[in-house]
Amino acid sequence: MVSQAEPHPLGMFECQLCALTAPYSYVGQKPPDTQAVVLLEESYIMKDPFSLDKAKFLVLGARCSMCGKLVCVGPECSLFYSRRFCLPCVQENISAFPEEIQQDLKRRTPSQRPSSQP
Repeated sequence: MVSQAEPHPLGMFECQLCALTAPYSYVGQKPPDTQAVVLLEESYIMKDPFSLDKAKFLVLGARCSMCGKLVCVGPECSLFYSRRFCLPCVQENISAFPEEIQQDLKRRTPSQRPSSQP
């Protein structure tokens, strides 16, 4: 039996970088059915489909704070450093980020330089 209290999807979230799509049921910083959870950014959220607990949710993504693109939280699409940034904006402004973030990005992305080994 389907509960009438189940949140209905408001729409489809689509990452503008990787094209991940998923139905979202809430947009904001205070997910429904949670007591003390306040997210640091306005996020697109869906109920966790693998849990019966109404308070469980998944954050799908948010808007890049620089360019406004809708991006997923996947490490190949965005990062959160006080705000959400898409990786293209991070790459364009890499010097504005702390050294730790720069090093993390170097570890994440494969080197674009050709290998010096045969």
